[in-house]
Amino acid sequence: MKRFSRNLLILRNLHSCTTLFREVPKNLKGKKHSSQLWLVRQLKDPYVEKAQKENYRCRSAYKLLEINDKFKILQPGHIVIDCGAAPGSWTQVAIKATNANAKEDGDVGTVFGIDKQPIYPIEGATLLSGMDFTDPASQDLLLKHLNGKKPNVVLSDMAPNASGIRDLDHEIIIQLAYTALKFALQISERNGSFVCKIWDGGKSQQFEKDLLKFYKYVKSVRPNATRDESTEKFLVAREFKGIKSTSSNTT
Repeated sequence: MKRFSRNLLILRNLHSCTTLFREVPKNLKGKKHSSQLWLVRQLKDPYVEKAQKENYRCRSAYKLLEINDKFKILQPGHIVIDCGAAPGSWTQVAIKATNANAKEDGDVGTVFGIDKQPIYPIEGATLLSGMDFTDPASQDLLLKHLNGKKPNVVLSDMAPNASGIRDLDHEIIIQLAYTALKFALQISERNGSFVCKIWDGGKSQQFEKDLLKFYKYVKSVRPNATRDESTEKFLVAREFKGIKSTSSNTT
């Protein structure tokens, strides 16, 4: 069709990032101004183009790639849980870094991805698609898949659908972060790592303090792939100390 260009991308929001498709309407006539600006921004985004060329499902892959380059949290043979995994770009990064698809010699890792949104199959990962991580039943199923093994890394890219009310959105994403943290504290290997996304706000500092109760090092990171207008940041917690090292509880 003339109104489509095969050289462009269509980006459709699934949860907290964008899924890459092959085409986007070339003719934006009749669309809302905000929609036009959004589409133009995507087409100019170098990470969108790079993700397509390198076969990542989402531009957010480059956020985790940068984090891992700095902190080396993902290693061959590691067991990784990716919470809020759809559409799967962080899972893709974890698979490659841990050799979960056994494409390299050496230790072979294990990667689990879970999301209430659909996740199309990815070689090297066990995916719990259409399952809400905040539901205890979903966590129980994930524990069954682990079969007593302790993950080295728990990742959380979970985020709510933004309401536009900054304080409310911050409150909800912090709740999601605590949910992921509490799960990680129960199952993580000693000296393991925890990485989560938050939108900065009034409760960010307390969350970082709570992380320091259980992890030796905590760093706040804003990757280059984060959009200028976004308040998101990633907290990288390393060297899990175990829950017996403190009597304090997270909120």
